[in-house]
Amino acid sequence: MALERRIALRYLGSADPLDIDAYIARGGFEGFRKALAMDPGTLLGEIERSVLRGRGGAGFPAGLKEKSTRASCDDCERFVVCNADEGEPGTFKDRVIMEGEPYLLVEGMLISALAIGSSYGYLYIRGEYALAIERMAKAIGTARARGFLGDGIFGGRFSFDFEIRKGAGSYLCGEELTLLESLEGKRGYPRLKPPFPAEKGLWGRPTLVNNVETMANLPWIAEYGADAYLTMGSAGSPGTKIFCFSGDVERPGFAELELGLPLRTLIEEFAGGVKGGGEPLAVLLGGAAGTFVSGGMLDLAMDYDALKASGATLGSGAVIVLGRNRSLPDMLISIMDFFAHESCGKCVPCRVGTTRLAKAAKALAALDGAARTDALEAMVAEAELMAKTSLCPLGQSPVLPLKSALRNLRGPLEG
Repeated sequence: MALERRIALRYLGSADPLDIDAYIARGGFEGFRKALAMDPGTLLGEIERSVLRGRGGAGFPAGLKEKSTRASCDDCERFVVCNADEGEPGTFKDRVIMEGEPYLLVEGMLISALAIGSSYGYLYIRGEYALAIERMAKAIGTARARGFLGDGIFGGRFSFDFEIRKGAGSYLCGEELTLLESLEGKRGYPRLKPPFPAEKGLWGRPTLVNNVETMANLPWIAEYGADAYLTMGSAGSPGTKIFCFSGDVERPGFAELELGLPLRTLIEEFAGGVKGGGEPLAVLLGGAAGTFVSGGMLDLAMDYDALKASGATLGSGAVIVLGRNRSLPDMLISIMDFFAHESCGKCVPCRVGTTRLAKAAKALAALDGAARTDALEAMVAEAELMAKTSLCPLGQSPVLPLKSALRNLRGPLEG
């Protein structure tokens, strides 16, 4: 469609995804070649100047992350880790990249390694993604055989290789420090931070952990430069984002769009509108660890800063639409059950709190009118206490959908 602008999905559907010659013929690895000709400081400067923000959900500046990782030591081993443990409900963008254009991720890993001075990395991928695992493994093997991975790439001094490690279905391992614990062969429990991975990550070495979509933006930035990237999106959120549409829409699926477009445009133009017509009851942005907005808030600009100013979050880019016939209490039950199931149990606030919230959500559904609002207020108070005392982001997540539902959906809740 005319409004779609593909950067992270620019090779999708153009050829056999495993045909490396077709990838090269369409401009593949050109970004890596240009990055290879730069000194690391220049490359880091371009990434930082592009204001690329992490596409995994947190929106942290990618350039600052890479710069910090490289600056952690003068001459030491550093690792690149790609987080492909895509477990957020309603999110499937990373799977699309890995299945449809695996060489783009290989190229993004190479550019990341150049930027931070790494010679080895890992692709930590969700174990249920069988086709993505198969295609990434074949792409890595072919790239290695063609001289894009391994020792002395293109006869120069730069060497880099990486391998696949499969996750075992833990939502918590999508959090970077827990992911590193799993990569080291330990139980997927969260680590305290600081120190952050850039200082002390995998096996105590400086480690860059970036999401698949984040890395898929790097070849374009290296090829065309930060100035060109800054012409897209909004001032604080330049570039594009892959949005995943699901729920009560006519066309579930995905689209890569410039940041800053209204939520209404996403739903009406790309998801085909709400099933049955009209405005939705609500939209859950960012998955289970996201925020609710009402059907009257569809003119919100979909970028990090505008949503934050409105008390919402962009998160992973999931857009889950609830039609007028949906039950908001049932949705809250589903979300709280999810968190209770996925809690690792390491810390008491999360282990006990998620269980209590799941029970409270079921009790809320049995109430009506103002009593439901009172029950939700009590749940928000408990979730706020959890957020202050839990070890990792999972325990800090239930407050997001609960508080946003209380703020934006009082009418539908009591109705």
